Amino acid sequence: MSAPHTAAARGLGGSARNLSTLATLVDAAIAFARGRPKSGALLLGAAALSSRVPGLGTLVSIALRVFRRLR
Repeated sequence: MSAPHTAAARGLGGSARNLSTLATLVDAAIAFARGRPKSGALLLGAAALSSRVPGLGTLVSIALRVFRRLR
């Protein structure tokens, strides 16, 4: 019998996580390009931690957008 934690059993979880991290890095690059270094640094940190905390990059990105909208 094969182990349940093989690549086939995991499905697209790893790919989705990598895609989310990549999207957060793109958001960080855009923030730096628009002259928002604090937002860019926060997004870079979230991207770095998103391998350990799934969804963190998405959460930070959404929180920054809401914060900017409410300001």
